[in-house]
Amino acid sequence: MLDINSTVRLNSGQDMPSLGFGVFEIENGPVCERAVTAALEAGYRHIDTAAIYGNEESVGNALADGGVPREQIFLTTKVFIGDLGREKTRAACEASLKRLRTDYVDLYLIHWPIQEGLMEAWETMQALRDEGKARSIGVSNFTVRRFEEVVFQHTDEVPAVDQVEFHPFWYRTELLEYCRGKGIQLESYSPLVRAQRMDDPTLKELAAKAGKSVPQVLIRWQLQHGLVVIPKSSHPERIAENAKVFDFELSPDDMARLDSLNEDLCTISWRPEDDWF
Repeated sequence: MLDINSTVRLNSGQDMPSLGFGVFEIENGPVCERAVTAALEAGYRHIDTAAIYGNEESVGNALADGGVPREQIFLTTKVFIGDLGREKTRAACEASLKRLRTDYVDLYLIHWPIQEGLMEAWETMQALRDEGKARSIGVSNFTVRRFEEVVFQHTDEVPAVDQVEFHPFWYRTELLEYCRGKGIQLESYSPLVRAQRMDDPTLKELAAKAGKSVPQVLIRWQLQHGLVVIPKSSHPERIAENAKVFDFELSPDDMARLDSLNEDLCTISWRPEDDWF
């Protein structure tokens, strides 16, 4: 039975909360600090940020002042493309740790696939993990093609996580099955489709049937598919609402109807499959 404390076991042996809180595009400063504080108060124990988001400092402040022991928090950040390479990746990690006010992150991700410096960064991340500065390491925005063309051409080290855009309107079955076969945990960002499909008739019908909101149905669909999900909001009431997804279940027929909504809708401006960054 899923609940707010449910976790998945990563290939690193670490337990990762199935529901997390993302802070993409939340302004650094009081707005972000309030949002993270609201997430902690709502029961989230998994916070996801990135160096390029520019709000690691606010995340760190909120976690330091939030009254939840650090060991109870699963904290993720990411190294961006300009910092891939041996010395640059190590320096980027150290800078993130300083901004986050912590000695370690629970998960450190390569933010985008890029050829130059990628494997050097990956080897540095392995060293950072061995030093205890990152408990698990993984990637973001990697497709089956990128795994096969680059990662597994050069290493036997399997990433713990691949964080990608995922929702019923981009139901990436090939990637989901590939990651399951490799032992990579798939994690979903933009699980609410950036509010682009809130009026979809099927979503509205299933939400009314369950007595839930459309965002709650979207999050529940992904949890039932075994994904880790990181919805984001800066509004405390929506943050709390997005965590209330453990008192209902979508039936197999409901799940199939949501599965059928796929239209390969990518809400970001550049698809990592199209070309290298």
